[in-house]
Amino acid sequence: MGPSLLLRFAICFAVLRQGAGNFNLFLSQAEVRKLMGLQAELFYVRSGVINEYAMAFVVPVPAQVHKLHFTWESLAGRPLPYTMSVDISNPSALSSSLNVSQAGEIPIGGVQTWALALHCGPYDAEVDLALRINVSRSRYNTTSIVLRRNKICLKDNGYPGPEEVLVAAPGSSSGGQVFYAAIGCACAFIAAICVLVIAYYVRDKKTRRHRDPLQESRGLSSACSVERGAGVGPAQTFLPPETPPPLSAASTSSYRRLDDRPSRELHERIQEITVQRCRVRLLSIELEGTFGRVYRGSYHEEGAQAPRDVLVKTAAEHASQAQVALLLREGLALYGLSHSALLPVLGVSIEDRGAPFLLYPHTGYRNMKRFLVRCKLSSEGPPRALTTQGVVEMALQAAKGAQYLHKKRLVHRDLAARNCVVDDELRVQITDNALARDLFPQDYHCLGDNENRPIKWLAIESLTNKTFTTASDVWAFGVLLWELTTLAQQPYVEVDPFEMAAYLRDGYRLAQPINCPDELFAVMAYCWAMSADERPTFSQLIVCLQEFHTQLTRYV
Repeated sequence: MGPSLLLRFAICFAVLRQGAGNFNLFLSQAEVRKLMGLQAELFYVRSGVINEYAMAFVVPVPAQVHKLHFTWESLAGRPLPYTMSVDISNPSALSSSLNVSQAGEIPIGGVQTWALALHCGPYDAEVDLALRINVSRSRYNTTSIVLRRNKICLKDNGYPGPEEVLVAAPGSSSGGQVFYAAIGCACAFIAAICVLVIAYYVRDKKTRRHRDPLQESRGLSSACSVERGAGVGPAQTFLPPETPPPLSAASTSSYRRLDDRPSRELHERIQEITVQRCRVRLLSIELEGTFGRVYRGSYHEEGAQAPRDVLVKTAAEHASQAQVALLLREGLALYGLSHSALLPVLGVSIEDRGAPFLLYPHTGYRNMKRFLVRCKLSSEGPPRALTTQGVVEMALQAAKGAQYLHKKRLVHRDLAARNCVVDDELRVQITDNALARDLFPQDYHCLGDNENRPIKWLAIESLTNKTFTTASDVWAFGVLLWELTTLAQQPYVEVDPFEMAAYLRDGYRLAQPINCPDELFAVMAYCWAMSADERPTFSQLIVCLQEFHTQLTRYV
């Protein structure tokens, strides 16, 4: 875990190749924002060094983008000759034109921005193109660069070529009549759609019962005595009768995922911990998403003198039955487990008149990801600074919680800062991932399989084969440790989710955070081994972290 290991990491993760001509070639911030939505410049060549990963990345070009801008400058003290050409996979669907000559010189004395215009054809298509640039530094030294793009062409969104720009003669009125007739038809169609939508909304509003959960919880207390006399009736069926699908690839092992329980068992568990809705009072909203909310509230247990503080997870009134079923299945994942580093559900309330409530004990804990984000703001941070020793202590607690899950033959599958809670004393507990997709949508992506997954936290085998084991939890723990050291920065922010599998397969990993000790980064790197068999177990991680923690305390 010393310098030799880190040197191997640096060699393995090197992505730059020397040997280019002495010049810069890059995309400006505006161009990167237009194509990728990021606030950054993207250098293909910086001071004569080629960015191999950027060269290998195929940039998608949306249908509404018809010009690609590039910026370059010569750093050699003289203009550098160049030639360029454009290869298009389907010339009938796409043509191109440059606003600079195909052979010339890269200027000195400042940057030059030039453009490649893309002209789509008369039909829909997806076209690959390659911009080839050859820069001559000397007679025998030529640098070749290939920039690849994938252009989407829609016939109704094409970029007009010179031959397509028609101007009607003053005496010609047929074109204008057709144009205004089309506009009138479109307006009439839109008006009809709006009338239908408004009628549906009014009818739906009359038939559905819209109530504010905060107001509803205050009104239920008066009916509590009636419910105690009548007893708690049968729970409403939110869960489908069939059992969940088996684990793909991982089902052959003796481990199961947290929410991999038959519906009958889930119904039994719900009956065991069902609480009366009238005993729960919602006080304020802590977190809110599109389909769910987290409230701070109180729960008055029968026979108790005073209510206890709780957190309540619930689905919004417009959530579908599938979303409610997922909330229950994931919310009951940790039920029945007892460990100081786990936060299991306390109770559940399912009644016909409202969405289900999931109750959790609340003793000053807050979401870890939001806690780390607040640590960046001095005015809203914790009462004491988050030191390396504190980071290691938090990581140790999370590792012990995950170790307990594995001893119970359970795989978490979504270990991350968003699914942990922490208090001001840096006590950490792992939670289930109920509502995580809704409350932290930026952490989940769909790769065309109609399933939102935490792509940037998944191990390579989980990305490619949807295989989840204890080793994939170890990988996610490495990303969690990186989140702790960066105060909840987004991992792999520069990598497209669709490119993550190839990026990891090529050997690239998260970079060492600023001010992160070498020993701590080495632990992360061990977690991200390509082969699952080469990753450490949580027992081994705990030993490594405890040894490092001991070294830190010697100097305190």
